[in-house]
This record gives sequence, structure tokens and C-alpha cells, in this order.
Amino acid sequence: MRLLIAVTAGLLLAACGGPARSAPTPSASATAPAVAESSSPAPPPSPSASPSVSPAPLPAGFVALSDVDGSILSDIRYATAHNFVGRPVTGYLRPRCLLTRQAADALHRVQQSALARGYSLKVYDCYRPQQAVDDFVRWSGDADQRMKGEFYPEVDKSALFDDGYIGGPTAHSRGSTLDLTLVAMPAREQPSYRADDPLVPCTAPAQQRFPDDTVDMGTGFDCFDPLAHTAAPGVGAAQRKNRALLVDLMSAGGFTNYPKEWWHYTLDHEPFPDTYYNFPVA
Repeated sequence: MRLLIAVTAGLLLAACGGPARSAPTPSASATAPAVAESSSPAPPPSPSASPSVSPAPLPAGFVALSDVDGSILSDIRYATAHNFVGRPVTGYLRPRCLLTRQAADALHRVQQSALARGYSLKVYDCYRPQQAVDDFVRWSGDADQRMKGEFYPEVDKSALFDDGYIGGPTAHSRGSTLDLTLVAMPAREQPSYRADDPLVPCTAPAQQRFPDDTVDMGTGFDCFDPLAHTAAPGVGAAQRKNRALLVDLMSAGGFTNYPKEWWHYTLDHEPFPDTYYNFPVA
């Protein structure tokens, strides 16, 4: 969840942005077959999508990860209230992991290696539309800090951009970047997130943080803190070992880690390195 300062109106911003690039405007081909562009934010997703509604068609070259490998676990946080803004993010109409075909195929191979070692991959975020980036920009300028106690307990919201925790343009919008972790198999049951539960800092010991079913990586996902850096010296030996295992598995599968976020990986030879898409996750 990298935040690079962006003052000019044309610069794209996004949580977990990865290394900065120039900010191209999504082309018509990048937005089709998404809904027409609008200056108004998209309506928030409903609490649960109706099973009778078919998922929206995807642009050429994109797939749903579940159609490629149904064994990979998911917890798409931006389609829920359990994220750093505290509500579903614009553009996330369904909790789906969408990726380019190449990224999904490569992740399938990583999953096979992980399962052979007694683990499963678990994705938190995959493709992210530009409309979600715009939502993060709007959030950065308002007074809402409802999730500070979990996601940025030691950082003032006004300093998040200056301190480099969110950046843009986000590599997620190119479709071959994702946020993920590991789950020891068989997976434990994960309690549902409840908005009225007390917030616990993402840097707290694992037994105190939100009790998901993942291995202990030393911080929670989307933690705005130096401890979230992949090689952070303050992380314990067991947590370093878990991070190293994820790096090894993903590197062998053709992905590169962003060193300021232990969860963030990009396919080395992504098919659309200069295209930023804006169709919704639907």
C-alpha cells in the first residue's frame, strides 16, 4: 500500500501502488467493456452479490483467477469494509480476483508449488480499476480516520502521501500485480470481520490482530508501517522465514516483490506494462 505524494490533478494515486511510473490516461481499449466513464462515483457494492447475476464480461486477455485455479483462497478486502478506508471501495462490485491470463497461469504454477509444501496462496487484491484509485484520492482529502487504529496507527493520515505509503499510477491497474499471503493447510476457519470490533494495530502480535487464517508475516495486510517492508529488521525470525518462503515461491514463479510491502508482487513479463485499465471488478 504505497503512497507517493501526488499534487497535480493528472497524477494517479493508489494504495499499494508499487514503483512510480508516468501516469498515462486509460485508453478506450483499456476501459472497454466497462461502463461508460462518469464524474460521479460508482454506487457502493451491495453486502452480497446475488448468485443469480452473472459476472460482468472481461476485456480480452483478462480472466477470473477462480476459473484458472479454484484452490487459491481469497479475501478481497476492498470489496468489504475491512480495509484502510473502512468501507467498500468504488469499482469493487464483487469480491473477485481478476488478472491477466499470463499472471493467473503463473500464479497457478506457484500454487502447485505451495501446496506441495503444505501451504495455499491467499489473495487480498488483484486487478484494481482507476475508479478505485480515484476513490483513494477522495478519501485522502477527507476527515475520515475510522480505520487508523488498525492500518496506520503510528502515522497521521495527512502524512501518508508524504511518507510514501500510497503511490501511483498503481501497477494493479495493469492486471498483473497482486497482493497475497500464505495459509498453512488445512486452512483454519476465519471469523467474519465485524465493523464494531475494537481495532488492533496491524503491527501488534499475530494473536492480537484480526484473526485471519494466514501464517504470521509480522504485520497485517495493508499495514502502513516500516515493519511491513519485506526485509524489515524488526520482524521476528519466524515471520522472516514466512516472508522468505513467499518470496521464494513467487520468485520461482516469475514474480517480483515490491520491497516496501511483503504482500505485493508483479509478474516479471507482464503483457500490458503501459496500459492502465478502468473496468470495474464485477
